[in-house]
Amino acid sequence: MRAMPTAPAPFRLPGPLHRRVETLLDGLLRPPGARADDFTTPAGEPALCAAGSPAWQVFRNPVTVFVGGVAAVVLELAEPRVRAGVWQHTRFREEPLARMGRTGYAAMMTVYGPRSRAEALIAGVNRRHAGVTGAVPGGGAYRADDPALLAWVQATASYGFLQAYVRLAQPLDAARRDAFYADGLPAARLYGAHDAPGSEAALETTLERWRPLLEPSPIVQEFLGIVARMPALPAPARPLQRGLAVLAVECLPAWVRERLGLQGASWTLSPLLRAALVRLARGADRLALSTHPGVQACRRLGLPDDALYRLGEGD
Repeated sequence: MRAMPTAPAPFRLPGPLHRRVETLLDGLLRPPGARADDFTTPAGEPALCAAGSPAWQVFRNPVTVFVGGVAAVVLELAEPRVRAGVWQHTRFREEPLARMGRTGYAAMMTVYGPRSRAEALIAGVNRRHAGVTGAVPGGGAYRADDPALLAWVQATASYGFLQAYVRLAQPLDAARRDAFYADGLPAARLYGAHDAPGSEAALETTLERWRPLLEPSPIVQEFLGIVARMPALPAPARPLQRGLAVLAVECLPAWVRERLGLQGASWTLSPLLRAALVRLARGADRLALSTHPGVQACRRLGLPDDALYRLGEGD
């Protein structure tokens, strides 16, 4: 097992507030049917991503995972075949939290879960994808198990999560950014995304290759509106969701924002709100949450609870 590097110590919020945050995270990341011990057993079983890897560091931060996931979906929806598949075959409009919870759980399982459970989850997704086909408005067809589309979805996810983390939480050097993309390859291959990028240079090549295919759509704006309004956070904190959606847009390449019409005052944060959200993201990077899948994975592997939060500075 790879040694866990050290970083400043994690912290806890005052008792009742800390428990409330842990309960909120657990509720968002445990879809119906998920077991409480999904990440803690079988004892000693490794994950698809090694303990101490950049993926373990990036996915520990619930704020940047939210922002990065939104950025990834915007990129996915800019591609007409993926957009048609998502909007025609999911209930995101009606049940956005449930959909995002299932997606978040799957991402956490591929990073922190025991290999056997991650492989079983991916096999189930592949079986469901095999029956998903349809027509693109305006012409053309799509299949959810198309290897090219799967590679695009993998690329957008890796890009979104990494960009959100390095912009809002802490920077990673070039070697660690490349390693993050490589961390995603075992799961990508299991999904059938054999052309997924394994380095930052490969990601840039992928973006350029898909550039001619991306286009604006009202669905992108609708998606971002849903993200801003859905009850992901308690009511007093819900106005922050709009700010997090803007931060997700800022993670996109400038040419993507221009093409999708995500520019101007509507997609600009005030300096005060930006500073508050960045502070929130940096705090979340050291907030030790016992319900976090990464902490539970540490227990499965015989590591201390705080090992997850000691990754980063000083690597």
